[in-house]
Amino acid sequence: MYDITKTPIFGLLLTIIFYNLGRLIQKKTGNPIFNPLLIAIIGIISFLSITKLPYESYKIGGDSINYFLSPVTIVLAVPLYKQFELFKENMIEIIIGITAGVLVSFISIKLIGFLSKVDASLLNSLIPKSITTPMGISLTNSLGGIEAITVVAIICTGILGAIISPLIFKIGKIKHPIARGIALGTSAHALGTTKAIEMGEVEGAMSGLSIGISGMITVIIVPILIKFL
Repeated sequence: MYDITKTPIFGLLLTIIFYNLGRLIQKKTGNPIFNPLLIAIIGIISFLSITKLPYESYKIGGDSINYFLSPVTIVLAVPLYKQFELFKENMIEIIIGITAGVLVSFISIKLIGFLSKVDASLLNSLIPKSITTPMGISLTNSLGGIEAITVVAIICTGILGAIISPLIFKIGKIKHPIARGIALGTSAHALGTTKAIEMGEVEGAMSGLSIGISGMITVIIVPILIKFL
């Protein structure tokens, strides 16, 4: 008998079904807390737990989706191309803003680690939380961190950023599209960028730009900062 759970189709279908269910729920409720990715994660975990199916059955198809992660991230350069003149006009401010965001992220993690006395490997696993998964995994491996924790931290950071960003912008009265885009891309990577694209083309372009620049800055300066701190 043909067993679909032992093929890549199973993981792909499960992901597509729960993600689109999340999109439907978010569209119906209009509440940012119902993030499609968050609902998909909860839904898939619940489904596997209830049916007693092993995670390995899902992972066969899940890995197929993961393969497209890097190419999809690169596609975010398209809105930047459309807004490239705007980037050139504000290049210095944008670079300063992204660099400041990277430094604040690093310092906050180090401060939390110092106050809580957590293990160095755990702390190093959390440092790449605000950059994309491929770059985050590479960095955490070079720092001696734990890859699985880094992936979870990156996902949680992105989801939280996408959920709370509208409230943060409202409280801080942040209305400039470039500022919004830079803030989302630097702090919440690709998931934040999906929210930025919803806000507008400029926000999406600046957020997509921030993903690449903040990732490069993080990978370059974090190992240096760790040696001195």
